[in-house]
Amino acid sequence: MIPGGGQPNMQQLLQQAQKMQQDLQRAQEELANTAVDGQAGGGLVRATVTGSGELRALKIDPKAVDPEDTETLADLIVAAVQAAAENAQTLQQQKLGPLAQGLGGGSGIPGLPF
Repeated sequence: MIPGGGQPNMQQLLQQAQKMQQDLQRAQEELANTAVDGQAGGGLVRATVTGSGELRALKIDPKAVDPEDTETLADLIVAAVQAAAENAQTLQQQKLGPLAQGLGGGSGIPGLPF
């Protein structure tokens, strides 16, 4: 039994859950609109992704283009995109981590993906 004979205020719990859901949605929208960069080859190749990981831009310095060695250019592109994706993931953890904890992260509550 709960001391005092009361049960948790379901209305209050629902309001808290709705607020957390709105905060999470707002953070996800902010991530989708935030540009994050990654680079390789000392800046010869730069990739820009959104905070949610969507590739938005790729800039290649003409010095990186060697018709005889397209393999190195491909490696630089992959490295720049990976660096940008890692930066986006760090941003996601910063923005969404506290919200996920507020939604029961690590608490073992069934049905929650956190």
